[in-house]
Amino acid sequence: MLNYIVMIEEDKIYLTREGLKKFEQEFASLKQTKKLKAKEERPTNASLQGIDSEFSAFEEDLSLLESRIEELDTILKNYTLITLPTRTSRRVIFIGATVIVEVQGQKDEFTIVGSLEANPMLGRISNKSPVGMSLLGHKVGDEVRVQSAIVTVYKIKKIIYKL
Repeated sequence: MLNYIVMIEEDKIYLTREGLKKFEQEFASLKQTKKLKAKEERPTNASLQGIDSEFSAFEEDLSLLESRIEELDTILKNYTLITLPTRTSRRVIFIGATVIVEVQGQKDEFTIVGSLEANPMLGRISNKSPVGMSLLGHKVGDEVRVQSAIVTVYKIKKIIYKL
């Protein structure tokens, strides 16, 4: 039974330091690329005659670039950095925890991260995923049931914080 209440705001963007650095680098790189594209590649009026498709492709590329820059700008203005909980709180699963669980006799390991950094193939699950949400607030020894097409029981074996 869940004895702890973990509040995760729906609209918050949670990032690790590593994820933040990646998004900052991408943002800076795309801004530089946009400057170069706008300066060097914009078709001139003389070259536009008869080459509408080239201009359309340029405009489309620039539009996609601007959309991604805006998306990254929003992320960087609104993120919450995932930090270590206090020593006494580390017995409980919060976002940022690496959790070792037993599922049907097999051990598995997950790190709970924000949605933008989730990659289940690498064991990084979102705090908004069914498993991630279900594990939050639990401690070692708890059994957590996750309902999907079938019910899966996760027995929590270990909680590690290594941010």
